[in-house]
Amino acid sequence: MGKIHAAITGVHGWVPETKLTNFDLEKMVDTNDEWIVSRTGIRERRILRTPGWATSDMCAEAVKGLLEKTGVKPGEIDMIIVATVTGDMVFPDTANTVCDKVGAKNAFGYDIRAACSGFLFALSTGAQFVQNETYSKVIVVGADMMSSIIDYTDRNTCIIFGDGAAAVLLEARKDGTGIQDFVLRGDGSGREMLHMKAGGSLRPASAATVAAREHYAWQDGKRVFVYAVKGMTSTCEELIRRNKMTTDDVQWIVPHQANMRIITSVAEHLHFPMERVMVNIEKYGNTTAGTLPLCLWEYESRLKKGDNIILTAFGGGFTWGALYLKWSY
Repeated sequence: MGKIHAAITGVHGWVPETKLTNFDLEKMVDTNDEWIVSRTGIRERRILRTPGWATSDMCAEAVKGLLEKTGVKPGEIDMIIVATVTGDMVFPDTANTVCDKVGAKNAFGYDIRAACSGFLFALSTGAQFVQNETYSKVIVVGADMMSSIIDYTDRNTCIIFGDGAAAVLLEARKDGTGIQDFVLRGDGSGREMLHMKAGGSLRPASAATVAAREHYAWQDGKRVFVYAVKGMTSTCEELIRRNKMTTDDVQWIVPHQANMRIITSVAEHLHFPMERVMVNIEKYGNTTAGTLPLCLWEYESRLKKGDNIILTAFGGGFTWGALYLKWSY
């Protein structure tokens, strides 16, 4: 019998219909299409505007599509993990709401809040339950409704973020495919450079925090850029080295879609060709925990069983890491 690996056996994404283009943003803040594209690579992003909908609804749509695609019934799901920083409420966890909305009556779930690294952390967590044979079917969702915490008068942040969700199904495989290894890192001092100031127990919501516009995402973009490139590059290099590979052995790198210049810088540092780097930032912007699975969803038809794939991300906190998997179908 071969070693058990947790394998991605299906992926499905969902994004809102409403597009917010760079030309739309030109009418809202002092910016323009050329400036945004040259600095970020983003041309448009999706914004959730359905009345009464929130992050859980995007997750539910992604999960429903995943179940239909894979032929799995809601009652067969054991567990749902949702990576998000824009949960419907402070509590309960959005994952529990998703279980209810998709009819996963036999499942339990919880959220992982690791910002842009959330899907990476959630995927490695879900994999443990599968490879240890605790559960047979685990769904991991990466989703964020970033429009709910973005200040659309701040041109430094509003041009970057969008809304979206994607989900993967994890099941056991003994054919050598699946999640092989991962490296996860964190540095809490990075919170000073990328955070949302108010809304937590440190600065609970009040009239004063709302008036001061402290309930929006904020970052020191230049400093975050440097840390992101270093963190994503170093963890990819570590995975490649300790699994006795070279970049020639890797078919695809899936980087967090934060900024096109970050993506190209990571590829350059790794001496990795851009034609084998998954990129969709021009259409969706930075969907935070949603970027990695949305890339897998869009590139799914180009993947082959046995492909060596490295996912890497960097997020607020700081959190960062990389994960190595062999594609399973």
